[in-house]
Amino acid sequence: MRFKIYRYNESLKKPRYDVFNVKEKPGMTILSALFNIQENLDDSLSFRYSCRGAVCGSCAMLINKIPRLACRTQISQLANNSDQIKLKPYPSIEIPSFWNQEKEILIEPLPHLKVIKDLIVNMDKFYKNYNKIEPIFKSSNIKTKIEQLMSPEETNKLEKYTNCILCAACYGACPVNAKNDKYLGPAALAKLFRFYLDPRENDHKKRLLNANNKTGWWACEFKTNCKLVCPKGVTPNIAIGIARNDLIKIGKKPEG
Repeated sequence: MRFKIYRYNESLKKPRYDVFNVKEKPGMTILSALFNIQENLDDSLSFRYSCRGAVCGSCAMLINKIPRLACRTQISQLANNSDQIKLKPYPSIEIPSFWNQEKEILIEPLPHLKVIKDLIVNMDKFYKNYNKIEPIFKSSNIKTKIEQLMSPEETNKLEKYTNCILCAACYGACPVNAKNDKYLGPAALAKLFRFYLDPRENDHKKRLLNANNKTGWWACEFKTNCKLVCPKGVTPNIAIGIARNDLIKIGKKPEG
């Protein structure tokens, strides 16, 4: 299999693309192929990884113009187009003329984040936005003799949003983040919604109002790319829609 990989470091005047040929094995993932290239063809190739089991989110990158986890994306899936994802367009996923889609796998860093080296991006902006929503559980003042229990229904609602692994695939897929770097982004808002939903939280209204502005709930354009690329099935678009409706119900308009 032929790989076309984005290369960049501070010594280069501009990025380039290098081509590598890797012998495909049954069940081989993109991450396995990158290891093969690093170990046998070019040990300077740089990329992030950790768990190799789709839990840590470290290996998110742009694969064939779709943000994906390299550890769970199999080459065979790409070759036979078995998991085609149709994203709403934004500049970073435009098909370049130099890419032969039928014969090559194109691997690039996640969009909307500064590239440090090759496929490694600086996540500071992503986490800065994430920290703005105060992602810390704030327990209510309710005192009970036993644990603060939740119903199965409440647990199921929460679970959809606790599954986020902060891989930033949704951030890289979001057309709003492409044009507005002040937008908190789908991951941060999905996590904020998780705390808003939690019946054990101290001040649900305050959570809701935390993103009641033009860079929070109200910036989303509902392109749904976030939902399509999430490796864990989180649906930020639905969370944002519910949050907006709840703000309308209490008569709140976007601030700022």
